[in-house]
Amino acid sequence: MSLNIGGISLRHGLILAPMAGAADASFRAVCRAQGAEYTVSEMLSAKALCYEQLSRKTADNTHKTANIARITPPEAPCSVQIFGSEPEFMARAAALLASGEYRGADDGRLLPVAIDINMGCPVHKVVSNGEGSALMKNLPLAGEIIRAVRDAVKIPLTVKFRAGWDADHINAPELARIAEANGADAICIHARTREQMYAPGVDISIIGEVKRAIKIPVIGNGDIFSADDAVRMITQTGCDGVAVARGALGNPWLFREIAFALDGIPYVPPTDAERLELALAHARDMIARKGERVGLAEARPHMARYTKGIHGSAVARDAIMKAESLDIIEEIFSGLCP
Repeated sequence: MSLNIGGISLRHGLILAPMAGAADASFRAVCRAQGAEYTVSEMLSAKALCYEQLSRKTADNTHKTANIARITPPEAPCSVQIFGSEPEFMARAAALLASGEYRGADDGRLLPVAIDINMGCPVHKVVSNGEGSALMKNLPLAGEIIRAVRDAVKIPLTVKFRAGWDADHINAPELARIAEANGADAICIHARTREQMYAPGVDISIIGEVKRAIKIPVIGNGDIFSADDAVRMITQTGCDGVAVARGALGNPWLFREIAFALDGIPYVPPTDAERLELALAHARDMIARKGERVGLAEARPHMARYTKGIHGSAVARDAIMKAESLDIIEEIFSGLCP
């Protein structure tokens, strides 16, 4: 199996899905090193990006929105995901990102290989503004946004959305056809409704319906926590690739495991020591990128997840979340793998 996104060819179609507060540059780089073939940034507000550009203060790295779009070689190829409900702002933000104009200075960052439009975020503060999955209730506007972004950029364009707003309004196939008609190169479908949020259980049959409705590539997403989950989604729906989200947290090796399963190659999981070694490297990179205070605070949840399944990890996780330095976390890890 392979996936082609507007000329970007992925052998196994293995993508790290966007996750706010988790899939930052450090985690994207970790997942790429462990088999993810393509990554997507945390979502950023199109309007905020445009306003930051107008203020002309993005060059000194003082603005969070522009910083989310920072792409470095270890995490590439990387798509930047934007959200919004106004076509003109979405188009302008996409053009800024594709051209690099938002930087304000040439600091060596890479340009995104693609733009991804978020039409699936379920959180209240997003949908209350008519953004994210709220657009699944306004398909004409969704189509206008996709067309505006398509006309604004020449790089590949993808759209991510859900099965529908709720169980009574499953309209993913219809939105997929609209996305295709308005120039999207691929779509990613999360097999839950907005009403379900992230509750357990997905209905992957909707991915199959979307695949049958359009000709452009379809990427499946939702509850991929093992290679078996990925293979099942691919074989039962015919999707062209999978986007892994929470299943990769604490287990970035999942991408390699899926690739081995697709190739029919036996997979040997990392040892406990190897898991903790990568965890520390991950934390060090976060601190290097974000500074000691912010980097350590954001690294703690990641470090706790890496310990899952290791003997004594339940107690260790509590200590990790209270650790005031990376040295303390290293000591905790030493106790887990003496």
